[in-house]
Amino acid sequence: MTIEIRVLQALRLKGRAKADMIASAAGLSEAEATPVLAAAQAAGHAEEAKDRFKLTPDGRAHLRGMIARERSGVDQDALSAAYHEFDTHNSAFKQLVTDWQLKDGGTPNDHTDADYDAKIVARLGELHTGFAPLVDRIVGLAPRLAHYPPRFADALAKVSAGDHGWLARPLIDSYHTVWFELHEDLIGLLGLSRAEEAAAGRAE
Repeated sequence: MTIEIRVLQALRLKGRAKADMIASAAGLSEAEATPVLAAAQAAGHAEEAKDRFKLTPDGRAHLRGMIARERSGVDQDALSAAYHEFDTHNSAFKQLVTDWQLKDGGTPNDHTDADYDAKIVARLGELHTGFAPLVDRIVGLAPRLAHYPPRFADALAKVSAGDHGWLARPLIDSYHTVWFELHEDLIGLLGLSRAEEAAAGRAE
């Protein structure tokens, strides 16, 4: 069931995506994800058009049911405490992304100032160092989320190597994309909603 939830959750988060993108988001190889997608299609939980997959309404209901069953086996008090810690890191990360996109509080960052960008990348490394142990604890509480630490590490390595698109670019497994998806998984495992989190100022 773990692989099925990973694949269907990746499909929900991506909206409409090719098999390789779904596999990457699920922390699987394409060879592992493809039969799960085929089974989801056969069950009426997913549909494919022009090499892109999306969840059906039945698939969304099926996924909600699986996550609800998974939730019952997760220590909610411990996960809630971890989520409160996550919120502190989330605030810092949101500010980091804002500073990456805007300079001086409002001027778009055209990324021609190498020193400025280097300082943001250094901040990301420091944030990751402080955040990674919390992610490991979360994985200990919800093992299905074990694909997140390597995804964060991979995005950070690419940013640190100079490919700065991996900090916040959408449509790839950038650090921001992985952060958003972990946040969504935590919201689901705690029985919260994105609307509630947005109202509380905790949405990305």
